[in-house]
Amino acid sequence: MKVVLFCGGLGTRLREYSDTIPKPMAEIGFRPIIWHLMKYYAHFGHRDFILCLGHRGDYIKRYFLDYDECLSNDFVLSQGGRKVQLYNSDISDWTITFVDTGQNSNIGQRLKAVEKHLDGDEMFMANYADGLSDLNLDDYLSYFRHQDKIASFLSVRPSQSFHRVAYDGSGIVQDISPIDDGDFWINGGYFIFRREIFDYMNEGEELVVEPFQRLIAQRQLVTYRNPGFWACMDTFKEKKMFDDMYARGDMPWMVWDELDLCHRGRARSQVEMANGDRVTLDRSALVPIYNYGD
Repeated sequence: MKVVLFCGGLGTRLREYSDTIPKPMAEIGFRPIIWHLMKYYAHFGHRDFILCLGHRGDYIKRYFLDYDECLSNDFVLSQGGRKVQLYNSDISDWTITFVDTGQNSNIGQRLKAVEKHLDGDEMFMANYADGLSDLNLDDYLSYFRHQDKIASFLSVRPSQSFHRVAYDGSGIVQDISPIDDGDFWINGGYFIFRREIFDYMNEGEELVVEPFQRLIAQRQLVTYRNPGFWACMDTFKEKKMFDDMYARGDMPWMVWDELDLCHRGRARSQVEMANGDRVTLDRSALVPIYNYGD
């Protein structure tokens, strides 16, 4: 199933990074958050991605064009650097469509802009490119198919430390409590749509406003609760939270395992080394090999 990722926002609340790079490229460890999200979907077998680009879309394109498998996989270097044996691969079986959807477009406009790339797809998934979860995607998809509705989104508990306030008509406070102590849920993304979603969208509308209200009126919108881990990287504080979790090895969104990194199939591509030599990357079975001078 295709996965549409919204990557074009300005990320103004993460300005320490988004002034120079797009927010989805803010790193957790040594890979950007969008990579972690795509690895998540790939783990469940969904490896056909459509990236809705906007602010600094060139940065995202360049990252994947220059992608270095060696940074996150074990390999053997021999022949003075002329031969590299990769024991795993990250993205060799991914298909990524890069689409410029505008600098200032909202989410609804970005989704409409890639409609033509979803021709023939009865269902597809979509997501913000800055949120990670330990959600069991297979269970969620089964739930959506069983409900037989047009759209769904993930309900999650807020990860920020807001407090709920209850007060009477004169302003006297009756209660104050952390927002995550009660039965309070927010939209966490992880959308699943049927193609009919486009029938509910008009030009310029924000996805979760007017189109969702039309779906609600016809009882065509459902949600799926995930009481487990969910967090987004919307502010510098949340960026630091992800960094701290990664540093201590607490990464619940990394649902993939080492066996999942070993890919099937075969692909060959030419890579130019710094000295101008051409190297052939031969990805086959479990051990893709860079052969010098092939």
